[in-house]
Amino acid sequence: MENTSAQPGDTVRESYSARSQEYTDLFGSLTSTHPSDRTLVSSWAANLDGPVLDAGCGPGQWTDFLAECGVAVSGIDLVPEFVERARIQYPELSFEVGGFEALDAATESLGGVLSWYSLIHHSPQDIQTPLAEFARVIRPGGGLLVGFFEGPTVGTFDHAVTTAYRWPVAELGQKLFTAGFEVIETHTRTGSGTRPHGAITARRQSSR
Repeated sequence: MENTSAQPGDTVRESYSARSQEYTDLFGSLTSTHPSDRTLVSSWAANLDGPVLDAGCGPGQWTDFLAECGVAVSGIDLVPEFVERARIQYPELSFEVGGFEALDAATESLGGVLSWYSLIHHSPQDIQTPLAEFARVIRPGGGLLVGFFEGPTVGTFDHAVTTAYRWPVAELGQKLFTAGFEVIETHTRTGSGTRPHGAITARRQSSR
């Protein structure tokens, strides 16, 4: 998400802000999601104990989904336009503008974090920072679910909004382990005309 010529997240924020309406129209509801993704998120949420953060909530559709699953959830996103839309669409839920490098949450205060395709713009050199922050705020035994684009090697591709990264499951899992998580399950899926997708569920290990 960071680059050397701007503050962290500036490029991503500006790119999504410029296309926020288009993005919301295309992806701002669960009708645009794969049924297996909804099943995965709901089964993950069922095992959580404590408040949950939807990190990179976009216009709020997954935050609302988690709330419907019975989770006490709030959302955070870099893009003000997304947060404004989410607040209008789901006024009973809490949404804030912000990044993942310094979350406004107490250490070990959360039962889980959903990071659904919200780390795809972090380079391999930068991704450890938000993962470490997720580890800080999730209590031992709490859950992390990461959705991402999967590939045979770590590399960039021309994402519709701005440059993004694909990851092999094993390499991203190693990043999670380094941050303090135990990988529980990994999932991949492919489809005609779509990029390969991956997801990892992980548990926060006891502080080491």
